[in-house]
Amino acid sequence: MRTWREDLFGTPYRTLVSLLLCGGLVWLSWRCLQWAWIDAIFEADADRCRDSLQGACWGVIREKIRPILWGRFPFEEQWRSALSSLILLLLLCVSAWPAFWRRSLALAWLVAWGAVIVLMGGGLWGLTEVPTHRWGGVTLTLILATLALISALPLGVLLALGRRSRWPLIRTLCATYIEVIRGVPLISVLFMATFMLPLLFPQSWRPDVLLRVLIGLVMFVAAYVAEVIRGGLQSIPRGQIEAAVALGLKPWQVQAYVVLPQGLRAVIPALMNSVVGTLKDSSLVTVVGLYELTGALSLALGGDPVWRPFYLEGYMFITAVYFILCFSLSRYSHWVESRLIGTR
Repeated sequence: MRTWREDLFGTPYRTLVSLLLCGGLVWLSWRCLQWAWIDAIFEADADRCRDSLQGACWGVIREKIRPILWGRFPFEEQWRSALSSLILLLLLCVSAWPAFWRRSLALAWLVAWGAVIVLMGGGLWGLTEVPTHRWGGVTLTLILATLALISALPLGVLLALGRRSRWPLIRTLCATYIEVIRGVPLISVLFMATFMLPLLFPQSWRPDVLLRVLIGLVMFVAAYVAEVIRGGLQSIPRGQIEAAVALGLKPWQVQAYVVLPQGLRAVIPALMNSVVGTLKDSSLVTVVGLYELTGALSLALGGDPVWRPFYLEGYMFITAVYFILCFSLSRYSHWVESRLIGTR
């Protein structure tokens, strides 16, 4: 078996290429460290940042941290947005722990979402009313991603079961829906949900823009989740289904007790990919006027000529936030996979 030494230094040509690549990597790493830390400016001093051409200006994060994290939410009320984010993050962490997988967890979700809606929307208990178009930042990102996934998962299961149905009409309708939605980009779906969906309702009532965007996001995510789940359902041996039927189980019992538990367990890694993708796709809602985490950065810097030149540092901060969230989800996926499937 070849070792890494043979791969990197087995011949003079490999040795030369390896040394050049290692040298370039060391030089690039040093330059990045020098720019991001050694010569960087951490104070919120715009004049000093403009005079310095060597290092990063992390002072822009200190200066604009609140509009970046909470968007256009009223400044004096941003504690409500921060508390809502904390509630959602704590609820997600609790839900990820198997010891709390009980029926009472569903009640905790309902109570938590009620608290988040009251905190963000206001209008009760002396809280100032804040319209949904002013929600933004990391709170809006968490709200969109969480609600979209919670709503899309059961819809995706139904679509996957419908596409495998013996009834031609149901199978054709589900397959058509999945292929049509998966054949268009998410931006098109968001535009249609935002500007065309209101045409289907009476003129006296128009859905809120956040609700319209959420409907479009759920429709899009459900189509991809359905194909993931269908792959898991198809992995179940036919003999198990026939054995369940022979035992006298009804068709819905076969799906609920035999097929779905095994199928969902088999596609945990793929489902986690959909979760990570949905979290990142939520950034596209900026095109329809909602400023989530990425859009809040443009909003915070776009109207301020003093700090506008330091977009790079701002986007690197947003990148770090997304990386922490997505990497945490990825590691959790590996842990769940090793626990339920027995792989490492």
